[in-house]
Amino acid sequence: MDDRHEAGDRTLAAVSGWERLFVDYNQYNVYTVPGASRLDIYWLGDDLLHVGGPSLLTGFCGEHTGWIQARVRVLPAPATRVDDGWDAVSEATLWCPSGRLFITGLLGGSTDALTDLAVPRGLIRVRLHARNRIHESVRTDGDPPEQHEIHAWAVSAETSWRTVLADPNARAWQQQPTKAAEWAMLSLVPRPSERPDILPPLPIDPFDDDTGLSRVTVVRHLPAPVELPTGVLPAGDLQVRLERLDGQTVTWSWERANEPIFPKPLTMLPDEQPSTVRLTSGPDGFTLWHEGVRGRHAAALGMLWDHLLDAPGSFPWMDTLRAQAAEATKLAEKYRRLQAERDAETWGGPPPPEHLRRTYCRAQQLARIDRPLLDRIDALPAARQREVARWAARRALRVAGLEQIGWIAEAITAADADRPLPPPFTDHSAAFQRLMSDPEVPHTTVALDTDPNTIGVPPGGINILQQSVAFAALTALANGNPLASALQ
Repeated sequence: MDDRHEAGDRTLAAVSGWERLFVDYNQYNVYTVPGASRLDIYWLGDDLLHVGGPSLLTGFCGEHTGWIQARVRVLPAPATRVDDGWDAVSEATLWCPSGRLFITGLLGGSTDALTDLAVPRGLIRVRLHARNRIHESVRTDGDPPEQHEIHAWAVSAETSWRTVLADPNARAWQQQPTKAAEWAMLSLVPRPSERPDILPPLPIDPFDDDTGLSRVTVVRHLPAPVELPTGVLPAGDLQVRLERLDGQTVTWSWERANEPIFPKPLTMLPDEQPSTVRLTSGPDGFTLWHEGVRGRHAAALGMLWDHLLDAPGSFPWMDTLRAQAAEATKLAEKYRRLQAERDAETWGGPPPPEHLRRTYCRAQQLARIDRPLLDRIDALPAARQREVARWAARRALRVAGLEQIGWIAEAITAADADRPLPPPFTDHSAAFQRLMSDPEVPHTTVALDTDPNTIGVPPGGINILQQSVAFAALTALANGNPLASALQ
C-alpha cells in the first residue's frame, strides 16, 4: 500500500514495505533538522521514545548493534486505534519547518527509502510502534525480526510526549523536567554568534526556514488545579513578563532585562510578538493553552511550562547563565588588559581618544616619537593646529631643499594667507608627478625609521626620497581637518 497526500508542491507518501535500518547502541534517530542541538536522551521519555529536542526523537531497540526493519507512514490524521501486534507505542511532537523527515541509526546509518521523506511543514506528531525487541544476547535465529513503524501527521498544537501502549517488560525511566526546562530556556536565549561582522551573513539553513508557517499553540493537560504565574521570569540579559488579563489569562512578552549580566548583553528578543496563556477546566482536569507562539519555540515552551507549573518560582537555568556570564566577564577583562597593553605599546601611553584613532597612521607615528607632543597638538584649537601644520610644512620643505622652488613657494604663500592651495595641489597624484619630474627638485635619500616589529623591514629602517617625505607635509595642508594636517 502506498498512501499519498498532497502538501504544497511536495508529495506525502508512506514507505512501501519494510526497510533494513542499521542501529547502534540500541538507538535510532527520527529528526527533521539535521545538526540541531539536542537534549540528553535520558531526560524525557519512556522505554521506546525519548525527546531529543524540538526536531529530534530517539527510538530504542532490543538490537544493540545490527539490523532492524523499519517503515514510515505519513497520515492525514492519527489512527483511531492502535493495530494489534505491537509491543509498545509512544508519540511526541516534532517541529518540521522544511517538510522533510529522516530516520537514521544513532551513528548515521540509513537507507534512501528512510531519508528525506516528505511530510507536512510545521508541527507534526510522530508515533513510534515497536515489536519483537529482543536483546541480541538472547535472540536466536528462529525469533521474528525486530520491527519499528513510524507514523507522522500534521498538528497545530505542541503537546507532551506520551506512552500510548506500554511494553509490559519496559523499564521505568526517571524523568528530568528540571534539566529539560534549563535546556529549553538556554535554547531560547542563546549567546550571539562570534562570527566577525566583516564576513557576509550565513545563508538561511533550508532545513530550518519557517517562512510562511503559522503560529502554533502549546497545550499541557493537568489533573489538579494550578495557578498561572505572573510577574517576571528571569533569563539572563532578557526576561519574560507575565501580566494578568483576567483570572485565567496572562500575556507572555519577551523584553530586555533592566540589569543584564553579560559584558556584551543579548539584545535580540526570541519573539517580538506577545502571546497569550489561558487556563481552562473540564471533567478530566485543567488545560493550559499558550497560544500564538513561533513553531520553533513550541517544544521549549512546553518544557518550560512542565517545570513552571510543577515548581513555581524555580528558575534552574539562571545558575548556568550566571556561570556563563562570570566566565564571559573574566574573558572580557583579560582581553581589556591585553588591549590596554597593546595600546600602551602602540601609542606610547594610555589609549588616545577615538578621534585620534581615526587618524590612525600619522597619530601612531607621532605617538611613538613623542607622545606628549601628540597630546599637546590634539589639545590646541583648530587655528593653532593650522599654524603648527604650516610651520612643520615650511620646516620640512626647507630641510629638503624645496622651499625656494617657485611653484612650491607659491603654495606655501597661499597656505600662510589661509587661501586654498593652487593647482596642481588640488590633485594629490598630479602634485607628486610634478615633484618627481621637475628638474629643479633635488633628490636626496634618507633612512626612514619604522616599527622594528614590521615584517620585511631591515634593521635601521628603509631608505626613501627625502623630498617626497617633506612634500607630503605640504600636500597635507589641503586637508580640511586641521588636526590631521598638523600630524602629517
